[in-house]
Amino acid sequence: MLVTRRSETLPLDDALVRIIEARHPDPFEVLGRHLEGKRAIVRAFLPKAETVHIEEAGLTLERIPNTDLFVGNAPAAAMPRHYRLHWIDKAGCAYRSYDPYAFPPLLGDLDLHLFNEGRHWHAYRMLGAHGLAVNGIAGVRFAVWAPNAARVSVVGDFNDWDGRVHPMRARGGSGVWELFVPQLAPGCLYKYELRTQDGQILVKIDPYAFRFQLRPDTACMVTGPSSHGWGDATWMARRAAHNWPHRPMSIYEVHLGSWQRAPDGGFLNYRELAERLTAYVTELGFTHIELLPITEHPLDASWGYQTTGYFAPSSRFGSPDDFRFFVDTLHQADIGVILDWVPAHFPRDAFALAQFDGSALYEHTDPRLGERRDWGALTFNYGRNEVRNFLLASALFWLEEYHIDALRVDALASMLYLDNSKQDGDWILNQYGGRENLEAVAFLRELNTVTHERHPGSLMIAEESTAWPAVSRPTYLGGLGFSMKWDLGWMRDSLAYLAQDPVRSPYHHDLLSFGLPYLFTENFVLPLSHNEVAHGKYSMLDQMSGDDWRRFASLRLLYTWLYTYPGKKLLFMGCEFAQGREWSFAEELDWPLLEREQHRGVYRLVRDLNRLYRALPPLHDLGFDPSGFDWLDGHEDFNPVLSFLRKDRLGRLVVVILNFTPLPRESYRIGVPLVGLYHEVLNSDAARYWGSNMGNGGEVASEPRPWMNRDHSLVLNLPPLGGLILVHGQGEFGTE
Repeated sequence: MLVTRRSETLPLDDALVRIIEARHPDPFEVLGRHLEGKRAIVRAFLPKAETVHIEEAGLTLERIPNTDLFVGNAPAAAMPRHYRLHWIDKAGCAYRSYDPYAFPPLLGDLDLHLFNEGRHWHAYRMLGAHGLAVNGIAGVRFAVWAPNAARVSVVGDFNDWDGRVHPMRARGGSGVWELFVPQLAPGCLYKYELRTQDGQILVKIDPYAFRFQLRPDTACMVTGPSSHGWGDATWMARRAAHNWPHRPMSIYEVHLGSWQRAPDGGFLNYRELAERLTAYVTELGFTHIELLPITEHPLDASWGYQTTGYFAPSSRFGSPDDFRFFVDTLHQADIGVILDWVPAHFPRDAFALAQFDGSALYEHTDPRLGERRDWGALTFNYGRNEVRNFLLASALFWLEEYHIDALRVDALASMLYLDNSKQDGDWILNQYGGRENLEAVAFLRELNTVTHERHPGSLMIAEESTAWPAVSRPTYLGGLGFSMKWDLGWMRDSLAYLAQDPVRSPYHHDLLSFGLPYLFTENFVLPLSHNEVAHGKYSMLDQMSGDDWRRFASLRLLYTWLYTYPGKKLLFMGCEFAQGREWSFAEELDWPLLEREQHRGVYRLVRDLNRLYRALPPLHDLGFDPSGFDWLDGHEDFNPVLSFLRKDRLGRLVVVILNFTPLPRESYRIGVPLVGLYHEVLNSDAARYWGSNMGNGGEVASEPRPWMNRDHSLVLNLPPLGGLILVHGQGEFGTE
């Protein structure tokens, strides 16, 4: 390249040319302060500057003609290590800033080494944008992993989004680029501009950003230190010592954007949601809430499952500290918070992770491994250390920085199986000729091992839709190491049964008992989730068969089945009051339905079921242990009445009888193991629930007549499409 100066034509050094053309991989080689003997050479690239001066050294930099590169030299003793560039632009505006290229590398070699090995559990403290002071000078350190880029720059509202202004330095073979930009403050917007090896220019978000603009804008936002003072120390200490397998866990699943809305139809803030949800969930008696993904995402219609910000709570509902307040408020009310987390795939959006540095970086190069075409998404390359580290750090970030109690890992089957939802020829076998994704299996085991070790009492919950063995068994026994797994088989069978016309339901009675042989092979959560009231499946109410009376009675019976069957419980928002229409992410729930007695009755039933589930240890103590469940009668063909016992470790009993026909059954005899009084503590057909109020008057005495291979028996009136819960003895065990 040639430039003209004083009518002479002079060659420029290639390094200077690469700075001018914004393609230098190490701008510090040229820019900043360089000592040559007793002189200090200073170079600065300032595209809008007319004049540049360094006041501390009394030095005016000269422009290299026909470029925006300025250079000057002064005695080394007169040039401080950190100096300010004073420059005036063409409009006459004056600027003063410390030179970013006068600062040394800030990332330690050990950090880079651990990250490249996939073992930097706090990689989010190294990568991303972090405010800090260097030698007393405040600014922001930016760092990003982009090993195949030819050049990476920080762009933002502080440099007019000009990729020539703040090129970053490559940190050797680590693939990490970093730059400290002095005098930046929290709140400024930024992205990364990357030049690919073939010369393309990409503008990407920071994968480790802590906050983003409100969609549809996608810029990252520099955040300052949190000002939130946590008040949940009691909750966190109790959680660490929590014997959760023997404790009640009843989960209210929530989509924050459509639970309730502001009067103008807009979103509520995390703080408003905290106050409202805490009061509502406390009233209903749930122990936890589970949030559909609030990790940042560009499209409302994805419900959060097409995540772009793996370290950022969505700006739809407020700031990071607003979300901390949300979690803290629930914890102080003794309500746990579960977050839906999506390590299975990510969207193709050009501004995000896809082809991040011009190569398949986070995804696989081979589309047979790297694409999930039915979802229009890409899948992570779990065999790459830095990708695995990204996901591990994200999981730990939510547990540590936001005190999240559990992560529900979405779409596990798509991670475990190479052929999941793929056609022949669209996937490839693993190295042993199987269809299992061995790299994903190794990642999941590491994920569960690390999270449980570093955050005792935290839980990992798998949404896994196949028969993969030992999902919720320890890794040292060959399992995947999850705490629990969703029992999607129980959900599908139960809904399929209750969708039948009662005339036909006796022919499908096995659907209700089919799950028992495998029930205790895993630690199960019983989910009636968002997936069952969307995608054209109708509302939970409309999935019940028959007229209004039958549909409401069947729904109340389903919920009684849910709360008495072994396993933890999950119910999606709106189902607790029998939302009449299919769920829509774009509008709030139909709250006026609570003014109707039939809907209010379902609400009361859920509240009472939660109360009993928490108060009666036989309903929760041995939910993962076969000794806590015993059939009285669950196999009689053409008589769809289920009866069974739930027991706790002290041998106390709860008797459950479920009549899945619309016909009342008078003088129905069931066998029981103990003599005495049995108190009817819940009848789903009670008048307070909008039922017919057929029951047993509060208590029933056993008779010395053997039945169902038991020494004693009860004679009961079974309500139509109704469930009864009876407690042996005093009827009150006390809460745990």
